[in-house]
Amino acid sequence: MTDKAAGEIDLEAEYNNRARVLDHMAPMARWQATAEAARTSHPPEVIAYGSGEREVMDLFSAGPDAPIAVFLHGGYWQALDKDWFSGIAPALLHHGVSLAVPSYDLAPTVRLGTILKQVRAAVDLIRERNGGRRPVVFGHSAGGHMSACMLSEARASAAVAISGVFDLRPLVHTSLNTALDLDDNEAAALSPIFWPVPNGSTPGGTILDCIVGGDESPEFLRQSRMMADHWANNGVQTRYEALPGLNHFTVLEPLLEPDSAMVGRIVALAKA
Repeated sequence: MTDKAAGEIDLEAEYNNRARVLDHMAPMARWQATAEAARTSHPPEVIAYGSGEREVMDLFSAGPDAPIAVFLHGGYWQALDKDWFSGIAPALLHHGVSLAVPSYDLAPTVRLGTILKQVRAAVDLIRERNGGRRPVVFGHSAGGHMSACMLSEARASAAVAISGVFDLRPLVHTSLNTALDLDDNEAAALSPIFWPVPNGSTPGGTILDCIVGGDESPEFLRQSRMMADHWANNGVQTRYEALPGLNHFTVLEPLLEPDSAMVGRIVALAKA
């Protein structure tokens, strides 16, 4: 943004993580390397959840009766796909938890509302394959947003939102909105901070973890704290944690370690 008034937040600097973290390609290269290794050692089953080319997901199975978690990837709904994140699978498989990682169509080819419909279809198919049991849903950045959406809609047994954006209205005023093409009303309508709170009145889960890197922008810290506080005040069991020394990209590195607290938390939620 330019020509900011005194004290106005520079939303571009706060939300444009690739510009903020100049060496973001280094952790992204690790995502790719670990993903390739995981796909070689644990070839996934590729499952279509729709008719589109990107309406597919990888299922890394820990066995026919294993609990399952669904990971929703980030990229501001306009970048990346499932193949970047296969490296998460080995840590969960080590603990006997299966992992599903869907791709979805990207903006500007489709609108964000369509992406949410696709993610719903993927999560619902995993639930159907899992004997009707709702999966734990966790995700990063845009995936953190969608994880909270799935919990609000009673599609998840619990959600872990990593570096999520829960109020999309600030994005309207950034370059990130070039592809998304949101106005303030649509951004608000697609923001889970304004959605029904899963307080036990619906059959889904009532646990939401909001995790963020301690070195992320003040706005990302605020968004996670705001979401955790708001839902906690309305009957949800929430947990907020800022992980010291981690930025928007390195915050995923604990998911690669079987003994990390983040993996342990997802395993515990999946097995609950």
